[in-house]
Amino acid sequence: MTELTDPRPKAERSLLVGIEKDTIRRAEAQSLLDELKGLAKTLGIDVADSMLVKLREKTASLLVGTGKAQEIANAAEAVNADSIIFDHILTPVQQRNWETLTKKKVYDRAELIIRIFSARALTKEASLQVELAQLQYALPRLAHSYEELSRQRGGRYGTKGAGEQKIELDRRTIERRIHEIKEELKEVQMSREIQRRRRERILLPRAALVGYTNAGKSSLLNALTNAEVLAEDKLFATLDPTTRRLTLSSGGTLLLTDTVGFVRNLPHGLVEAFKATLEEAAQADLLIHVADASDPEVEVHMQTTEKVLSEIGAGGKPRILVLNKTDIADPEKIDQWTRMHGAGIPVSAKTGEGLDLLAKAIEQALTAEMGEYEFEFPHNEYALVALMHREGSIISEQTTDSGTRIVCRIPERILHRVEKYIVAHEVQHGGCDAENQ
Repeated sequence: MTELTDPRPKAERSLLVGIEKDTIRRAEAQSLLDELKGLAKTLGIDVADSMLVKLREKTASLLVGTGKAQEIANAAEAVNADSIIFDHILTPVQQRNWETLTKKKVYDRAELIIRIFSARALTKEASLQVELAQLQYALPRLAHSYEELSRQRGGRYGTKGAGEQKIELDRRTIERRIHEIKEELKEVQMSREIQRRRRERILLPRAALVGYTNAGKSSLLNALTNAEVLAEDKLFATLDPTTRRLTLSSGGTLLLTDTVGFVRNLPHGLVEAFKATLEEAAQADLLIHVADASDPEVEVHMQTTEKVLSEIGAGGKPRILVLNKTDIADPEKIDQWTRMHGAGIPVSAKTGEGLDLLAKAIEQALTAEMGEYEFEFPHNEYALVALMHREGSIISEQTTDSGTRIVCRIPERILHRVEKYIVAHEVQHGGCDAENQ
């Protein structure tokens, strides 16, 4: 009788190792290890077991002492793990030594995140950025990375000089490919800049959803704009920024962008590689900071988000704080959070609870810095009347024989388009003592 075999590839089984040290206390180390489990599961890795190791003295060869290293190796063997993943950066030497000791694939949090990004990149820009991060990470690890390098573009082996080693050729090939990717990214980013300038000419205000990975930003974008952006209960479900129009109750419109989520200890190479993606947040008029109410580490995640925003030059942007997933969160925790963050808005993208309050807060935030003016537009400039409705907050409107008279509040950025039609500034309602210009 013919024996049937399962053609599906076997899931990688991994032992996860968290590191506790002087700068990372046990509670934080355990939290990071739990997050590492989520990252591994996002990539489809079967977590065979996990262990927390106290790093008393860091060693150059294996990170931990030889006794502890053997304990980890034995634990990996006991659970029949295919790999060991450390929640700590491993040097190329340490990585090679671990693989020699255990005869298993060994890598760290940085490589795991890069692999997730590689699996989830959809657009040309994201694919290029991920490949750049992969190559920059692999370059100092050539001695043990031939399996990974074989997936990259091959070099011209006919150009190999006398006595040149394969590792040297691979190094030159990778450096050449890194240069090519950077040139390609310049072209893609130039195209993105052109698209951004086109949006700016439309003069629509822009808001960006920012926050920790898996906080529900994509679900919130879908709920607010009826978009159909991929929203999964996985870390890094979104890598590419998606922009949709949001129509406010006043009739005004804004552009709302979903951005890549942040995470603790994000590899520096990926921060640099995704700078263009994060620029969407830096260029926005308003940031909507989304936090996950159901996550016990929500406060830590919020601090991480604020740190990254500062690093990309968006720390001083006006923002709205949103506590998402209230439908599955502990009510007592929500009450505690709202007491701590009085200006925060509890919402549920899934049930729609609080979305009306959020939309109102967005509208108020975008009009907070507006100046109030009275305009009179001639009939042949009705397009500017439409601009007032789209960009401003209309207080009163009246049609006259000569055109349209409007009292409204508008943002400073569009004032140059309409200032010649101003008849009064800082209008006093119910009287005639306006300050004429």
